[in-house]
Amino acid sequence: MRLASFNLDSLDIRPKVAVSLNDRIPILRPQLERLRADVLCLQEINGQHLPSGGPRALLALDKLLEGTRYQGYTRAVSTAQNDAGPADVHNLVTLTRWPILKSQSIRNAIVPPLSYRSLTSLPTAALQMELAFERPILVTDIEFAAGQILTVINVHFRAPIAAPISGQKESALVWKSVAGWAEGYAVAAWKRTAQALETRLLIEKLMDEDGDRFIVTAGDFNAEDHETPLKILIGAEEDTGNGVLAKRALVVLDRSLAVDRRFSVVHHGRAQMLDHILVSRPMLAYFREIEAHNETVPDELLTFGRVRQEPGSPHAPIVAEFDFSTARTPLP
Repeated sequence: MRLASFNLDSLDIRPKVAVSLNDRIPILRPQLERLRADVLCLQEINGQHLPSGGPRALLALDKLLEGTRYQGYTRAVSTAQNDAGPADVHNLVTLTRWPILKSQSIRNAIVPPLSYRSLTSLPTAALQMELAFERPILVTDIEFAAGQILTVINVHFRAPIAAPISGQKESALVWKSVAGWAEGYAVAAWKRTAQALETRLLIEKLMDEDGDRFIVTAGDFNAEDHETPLKILIGAEEDTGNGVLAKRALVVLDRSLAVDRRFSVVHHGRAQMLDHILVSRPMLAYFREIEAHNETVPDELLTFGRVRQEPGSPHAPIVAEFDFSTARTPLP
């Protein structure tokens, strides 16, 4: 089994997008084909309205996948807050060549929105805020062999970019005060941390149901493995202080990459591993290798300032391979 994750950076087909889909396909399609994935977790897939009306469709993704191995894969798609099909932007999609038994979008279902009183909002009437998640978690059960279920949790956590604070911005990239920016940055950090907490609590529920369950959590975490969101997800015994809980810890597969190959994003000259594949301990027996296809990853700040139309993605795709033929009872 090959399981991959790739943030496609606002894949869209609308006329006003910065780079046309026709220009992006020759760049993105070879990257997808190279993955040779049996299970593929995608982030930042935008939805489009159909002329006939009704829920949005993923027309840009359909066109990108035409003629590839993924065209006929079954798919699970995250839903908008009203559950009426995909959202306009930043949908999660999980594709697989095997049957999908069930799928669910989870957003503030376990961790409720935080009622928060802003300290810097202007005017005073705008001080009360509700900190809810913009992006859901997509949970999918896949039957990859007879009676063998893999639970795939596809995530895209909040980026470490300051969230809007009422009355504190001059423009999209310019703040009126350091205090306003600082509060916005803290709000974004809370949302990212709370998403990690909701994911971890979901995993706890799954492990309560079956301690030997195959669980994979993959996607764009917008955090490295030493940062708070990943520490919450991993649940390492050195953090809980209890070796009895070690079986519940998740394993960060990209830690097996060589240091000079361990990055999925380059930001202002600094290579960072923000995209990860984490697995439950039972999956570790069948893990063989992981790859980060980062040969063409640009410095996202330099391309923003110097490249007129960047057709690719600032994220590298990653793929992990598992060999279940070594199981005591070989899987078909």
